[in-house]
Amino acid sequence: MSDISNKSNHNSQLSTLNSQLKNNSQLKISDLSEADRPREKLRDRGTEALSDAELLAILIGSGSTSESAVALMQRILSACDNNLNTLGKRSLHELMQYKGIGEAKAITIIAACELGKRRQAAKAAERPDMGSAQAVYEYMHPKMQDLDTEEAWVLLMNQRFRLIKAVRLSHGGLTETAVDVRVILREALLANATTLTLIHNHPSGNARPSGDDDRITHKLKTACDAMRLYLIDHLIVTDGNYYSYAEEGKI
Repeated sequence: MSDISNKSNHNSQLSTLNSQLKNNSQLKISDLSEADRPREKLRDRGTEALSDAELLAILIGSGSTSESAVALMQRILSACDNNLNTLGKRSLHELMQYKGIGEAKAITIIAACELGKRRQAAKAAERPDMGSAQAVYEYMHPKMQDLDTEEAWVLLMNQRFRLIKAVRLSHGGLTETAVDVRVILREALLANATTLTLIHNHPSGNARPSGDDDRITHKLKTACDAMRLYLIDHLIVTDGNYYSYAEEGKI
């Protein structure tokens, strides 16, 4: 009787385990905790935190009545030896043989794999070199030459003076209120910039700096030094000329 009882308990445990495995595969993404849902996981933790199956699950959106989108993509990837290159070779017809993958989802997977191949083949975009006053002037002059009011911009760069992005700070005058040093520092830190150049225009055509220009330059330089950022220049742009604090030895 003891053997029969042990066998019955063993069968019961196997049945429970199989049921749990089946239920896990049938979980909808909406049934998962928010931290484990692929979209929310990507938003909160970045793409590196997601598996290939989770990234693909975001693309197809849903699974089938018997398994979640993640479980479906895990099954398809397993059949491809968990190799995205192998997945990229699957035809529309082959992908549609999997339960839960219709034409629209198969096309989405193929398009994603093709984009991956094209990105790998493409060259990285070359960032312009903003390491000289002349280069900054040539970059900013088209943006400022026809302005009838003052604008202030900051160019955020990496340590090789390659432009990360240009940010317009104010429109309608250069004052300590309009050019908030805290905003500049925040933008630089968010962009992982290490060097920056402040630029503003003088619609009057006179490129000489004012007292306010000098004060703002000093204030920004002091703040950058404290944050281990490098303010390489403050450029005043007119239509046809410029004034560089760096070239004049004032920074």
